[in-house]
Amino acid sequence: MQISTQSGHLPESSAGALVVALFEDSGALEGVAADVDAALGGMISQLVREGEVKGKRNETTLIHTLGRLPSPRVLIVGLAKRDAFDGRILRNAFAVAARQVRRAGAESAAVAVEPLLGAGRTAQAIVEGMTLGLYTFTRHKKPPEEERDLHELILLAPDGSQEAVEDGVERGRIGAEATNWVRDLSNEPANFMTPSDLAERAQQVAEELGLECEVFERPEIEEMGMGAFLGVAQGSRQPPKLIVLHYRGGAPDGPTLGLVGKGITFDSGGISIKPSQGMQEMKSDMTGGAEAIATVRALAQLKAKLNVTAVVPATENMPGGSAQRPGDVVQAMNGTTIEVLNTDAEGRLILADALCYATRLGLSPIVDVATLTGAMTVTLGNVAFGAMTNSEGLYRRINEAAEAAGERVWELPLFEEYREKLDSDVADIKNISGGGASTIIGGFFLKEFVGDVPWAHLDIASVDHSDEVKGIFVKGASGTGVRTLIALGLSLAERPLSD
Repeated sequence: MQISTQSGHLPESSAGALVVALFEDSGALEGVAADVDAALGGMISQLVREGEVKGKRNETTLIHTLGRLPSPRVLIVGLAKRDAFDGRILRNAFAVAARQVRRAGAESAAVAVEPLLGAGRTAQAIVEGMTLGLYTFTRHKKPPEEERDLHELILLAPDGSQEAVEDGVERGRIGAEATNWVRDLSNEPANFMTPSDLAERAQQVAEELGLECEVFERPEIEEMGMGAFLGVAQGSRQPPKLIVLHYRGGAPDGPTLGLVGKGITFDSGGISIKPSQGMQEMKSDMTGGAEAIATVRALAQLKAKLNVTAVVPATENMPGGSAQRPGDVVQAMNGTTIEVLNTDAEGRLILADALCYATRLGLSPIVDVATLTGAMTVTLGNVAFGAMTNSEGLYRRINEAAEAAGERVWELPLFEEYREKLDSDVADIKNISGGGASTIIGGFFLKEFVGDVPWAHLDIASVDHSDEVKGIFVKGASGTGVRTLIALGLSLAERPLSD
């Protein structure tokens, strides 16, 4: 979708549809809504009085202008009550509006940016909402006989705010495109998204933006001593890849943010095989890796004054004659031995070696992102993703970034009492506890491999997939988490972590 910023008044636009947002408790119409209403001869006011337009959250009403305006349609979308309003509501409302406009057959839409969150942030939220709401994944389907799409979005900037709106549009476009890029990769069937395919996508990003990308093959991974990573990989015929993508936008001697992403391109569970029901969704167990790469891509596009490196261990987790067995012991890159009690707790094994590698590179702070535990959904449902950390300062910055991105994160504790649950009789540590608190145990396991480096673990398993079309979400991969990571990078570029 082409997105442009213009000056002018919304009633004068000839776009295929004009989108007007209303609060539920708006009372007398004001601002842009009042201007459009006046041009329509009071039609919107009449619908409000009659109760047909209430302004309830995500409520839409399509009005045909019948020649009263240059545009043939006006779409009214509700924002709920003013005292509950935030960026999430704005994004979701415009995602719903975008789908309604597309359904009506309009190929272009115009929106007047009102400073509900400030001109720049409002523009960003509108662009993100409409771009995310229009996402489809149809690569493997025949095109419909009649294909309708919204090709153009025009944002009309208030007087004196053109620069702020343009900046918001750019941030919104790049953030939403990064999210949709992750959705594309996570929605791909596993036979189209192997470790080699994921590495190729990272290399394409590097070529596109002039970044440095290294892809390490099995012999190099063996030479580095990544026994935990290779233990997971040994059951698959697909060769493992260690993907390292660098963006150097900060000072040469400045800190480098490390993003470590889980890249299991298909997770059968290995010998500890998963139930067949729902296993097809395990094609998206590489979302964390995709988000790490997408974040570097977005920060490079935004020319952030920051150094950032993505480290993505990519492999399948498959059963077979050469597969890792429950009870095996492997050795991580830092020398720690691990008793593998469950081969389906494989994400933490590959991340252990990737975290060791990230610390060896001197990356700091380090944030790992992974669809690590199904228990995350039991803990937080599909509303938020979990975070565990050894740095409260880093968590505060992540929480601020999530709020700015319209996403939700919640911290889980890493009390020392959890460590004893990982004690093994035959190795330094075991990969599961066998008891409760499995999400926290997964985070505590990873903590063993970062030393004193400021680190946070984001478990996005709860929010990785949507079963319904709702707001900015469509069915399939959600891409949730990547806009938080982008916002975190931009925040650290302005103010490095100090504690």
